[in-house]
Amino acid sequence: MMISTKSNYALRVMIDLAEHDEGSYVAMKTIADRQEISLKYLEKILPCLVKEGLIEGVHGKGGGYKLTKKPSEYKISDILSITEGDLAPVRCLEHGASHCTKTADCRTLPLWSELNKLVYNYLDSVTIADLMKNK
Repeated sequence: MMISTKSNYALRVMIDLAEHDEGSYVAMKTIADRQEISLKYLEKILPCLVKEGLIEGVHGKGGGYKLTKKPSEYKISDILSITEGDLAPVRCLEHGASHCTKTADCRTLPLWSELNKLVYNYLDSVTIADLMKNK
């Protein structure tokens, strides 16, 4: 499993907004400068986070972005599921996957199922607040 740059940047944006939360909106350019992410890339990431309600965005003078919840309320699994979609290690474990005819006899399915559980349980246990402590 490889996490995309989009997801990595989304996490960095969320941490940045949390660390600079003063109750006001933070301009996209400010986030881009602090995180050394191009504005074009942020223009793709921020609307996804707004659409899913993770952040709030306001256009115009004095506008920008800010968190909608406390950093401790953002699970990393929720953010990655928005930016990555399904994180299942094999196709047959993806949400909505069609039934595999080999499921009953698959010798590797227990391995992938356990890995999937471990990954999701871990990502569910880590929040933006936890990542803020990792300096």
